[in-house]
Order: sequence, then structure tokens, then C-alpha cells
Amino acid sequence: MNIAFTFKNFEASEHLKKYARRRMEKMGRFFGKSSGLEVGVVLTVDKFRNRCEVTVVGEGLHLNASEQASDMYAAIDLVHDKLESQIKKHVARLKEQRREARNASVDVFTYNLEGEAEGEGVVGTNRFNPKPMHLEEAVMQLDSIGSEFLVFLNAESGRVNVVYRRRNGGYGLIDPIV
Repeated sequence: MNIAFTFKNFEASEHLKKYARRRMEKMGRFFGKSSGLEVGVVLTVDKFRNRCEVTVVGEGLHLNASEQASDMYAAIDLVHDKLESQIKKHVARLKEQRREARNASVDVFTYNLEGEAEGEGVVGTNRFNPKPMHLEEAVMQLDSIGSEFLVFLNAESGRVNVVYRRRNGGYGLIDPIV
């Protein structure tokens, strides 16, 4: 977790920086140590108001929170509480998506590729190294990228599969038998 501080209209004390860093690092427990989160903390003093604005950006995550109080430490605590509730909602949504992906109905079609079909011509080529994953993971990934299909390496069979979104709202799986 990378934390960047910006101070406006006042000189920052080392104690305030340390306090804010400890509070922001506590949010890392929801994502683990290896998360690539970027946290931007802006601390501002305007006359009698102390404002704390925090932006958290990571893989598939963008959270903002802003609070003001008469004390900068109180503003940091309020922002931390607000961000923690946003993160809990985000984690709950992810768990619900995983649960829905596990319960999704998937139709499996198998094809035997014996010869190549004559086509109109290849318009373009896209080369990639498919990631080995289970079917549930592939369905979740398909939902998260918003595409119509996803090519992946099936971790159970070791074959390249395609999972796609059907018009009726379900999912289909193409599993070629070679």
C-alpha cells in the first residue's frame, strides 16, 4: 500500500503524519499485504476547519471520502470510519458476485475438431497466454470485464475453454475435445 500525503495551508508534524499513516494502513487488512493500493491523503486547514480527503485506488477499486472537524485527528478518524464502511460494502458485493457465479447455470457443449473450416479470411490476430482458472473464476472474470466471452485455460482439464454469456442471461462453455 503506497500512501502519499499532501498538506495545504499548514506545516505537517511528524506525529500527525505517523498517525494518519497508521490509520490508513489499517484498511490494508481487508486487501492483504500484497495489494497494490494507492492511497492519497490531503490534509487542509481553512481558518477553523480541518479537512481530510482520502482517495483509495487499486485493482477494480476507487473510493473517495472527505470529512471536516475542528481537530485534524478527529477528521482523520471520521474519514477512516467512512472508508472502512465503503470497503466493507465493496467486499460484501464481491462475495455476493462470487456466490452468484457459483450458482450460475452453465451449459456445456463439446466439439470434436477434425478439420479446419474454410473462412472468409482472418481480419486480425490476438495472441495471449491464457491464465489457468476454474470455471467459477472464469464466470466471475467474465462478469467483471463486461465482455461477451472469455478464453481461459481450464485448471481441471488443462484444455483451452471459452465461457460466454447467453442471450437468456445464463452462461455457456465451449470445451473442445482434441
